[in-house]
Amino acid sequence: MESNAVLLESKSSPINLLNEMHQLRLLGHLCDVTVSVEYQGVRAEFVAHKAVLAATSKFFKEVFLNEKGMDGPRTNVFLNEVQVADFASFLEFVYTAKVEVEEDRVQRMLEIAEKLKCLDLSETCFQLKKQMLESVLLELQNFSESQNSEEESSTQPGILLESKTTAVAEADQGDCPLDPPDSAADRPGNRVSPDMPATKPKEKT
Repeated sequence: MESNAVLLESKSSPINLLNEMHQLRLLGHLCDVTVSVEYQGVRAEFVAHKAVLAATSKFFKEVFLNEKGMDGPRTNVFLNEVQVADFASFLEFVYTAKVEVEEDRVQRMLEIAEKLKCLDLSETCFQLKKQMLESVLLELQNFSESQNSEEESSTQPGILLESKTTAVAEADQGDCPLDPPDSAADRPGNRVSPDMPATKPKEKT
């Protein structure tokens, strides 16, 4: 009787694998590629593992798969027009899946991600730029709403004053009516019915 198959899956294994590879790179162990970066006279060399770079960057994958032969125990790759700090951040990202950079470097990280064809870094930069843009738009909206509320509060006393003077004018008209309702003409006892003939006043004797 065959037993049912079960799935053995580790949630921590991918993270542990990345952490271990990162430690090996920092210590220079088992590294088989040296990447030389130069930008405006500033040059630096970084050691790394081909498998990690090839798995995270299509640029390095194409370079390693197309190399004719190794020129020594370690392959050398030269990168021009890439800043040293940006490539160091790139390496940290591909080995740890995270990196902390200044806001003004996000665009540069996006450019290096596109240059090295690193899809994960490109998507991360796009998402971060989207969040930054939404944050700026929200701040602008809040500022605009606060400006509008300030303008409304500054114009409110004039409206209240206008309505108050209107009420005063109406009150004045009430004190001095043109046709007062208590005049003799409007009293019920003095009204002449249209059906009754008008009586002459009595003559003086």
